[in-house]
Amino acid sequence: MGRVTIRRPVVKLSPNGRRRRPDVLAAEEPLEIRVNGKALAVTMRTPGHDVELTHGFLLTEGVIGDKEDVSTARYCDSVDDSGRNTYNVLDLALAPGVPPPDTGVERNFYTTSSCGVCGKAALDAVRLKTRYSPAGDTTTFSPAVLTTLPDALREAQHVFDSTGGLHAAGLFRADGTMLVVREDVGRHNAVDKVMGWALLNDQVPLTGTVLMVSGRASFELVQKAAMSGVPVLTAVSAPSSLAVELAEESGMTLAGFVRGDSMNVYTGIERLPDDDE
Repeated sequence: MGRVTIRRPVVKLSPNGRRRRPDVLAAEEPLEIRVNGKALAVTMRTPGHDVELTHGFLLTEGVIGDKEDVSTARYCDSVDDSGRNTYNVLDLALAPGVPPPDTGVERNFYTTSSCGVCGKAALDAVRLKTRYSPAGDTTTFSPAVLTTLPDALREAQHVFDSTGGLHAAGLFRADGTMLVVREDVGRHNAVDKVMGWALLNDQVPLTGTVLMVSGRASFELVQKAAMSGVPVLTAVSAPSSLAVELAEESGMTLAGFVRGDSMNVYTGIERLPDDDE
């Protein structure tokens, strides 16, 4: 498995002068995702939890809906100059009867760590139809509980503590119980790792859960949540206009600027009753 962090020398400039010191960086390496031996996508990610990432990617792209839809997942065909496996190519074999990905799922160039949909081969493949619509989820969530999630997520960001350079996504129950947290240089990869964990642990559809993300709520994160049946997505920062539109279409509750004891609720306020009621 590739390294999650890498140490590099730096020169720190300050009013006290210049000082050479080691610094810890978040690792970023390409992962080629293959399905039935055919290259499907390349994403720049932090190594680790690659099987979760690839399962989550296929789930949120609508290729699979259950862990039984994948028969095997194995690293292959990726060696360095010395012949050692770099663990940067993962091939998933679909179970018999599971249709292969549509051509629209293919990423026709590298997907960077900052963008999860920019490599779509066709614009009409960007909006996907979920088999686990969150619209019918009647679970209610306490606003007071939601405001505790950013701190809970931050406390679980162990690699961020040493690098300061990773996004995080966390999955919580309505009462605030943490289910899983994953970190990655790519916000969409962090979410895919969470969704892959959920799929592999028989948690999909994710009824009655909250997905908390450490940055902004972009279109692709709302789409990934909707594809997994998540009824509530909360973010530390702002959503995009298209993210709000998709959340509304999907029947999802979307809250941004969840900081301190306040938040902005853009869609689905009916799931957040007043705590005084």
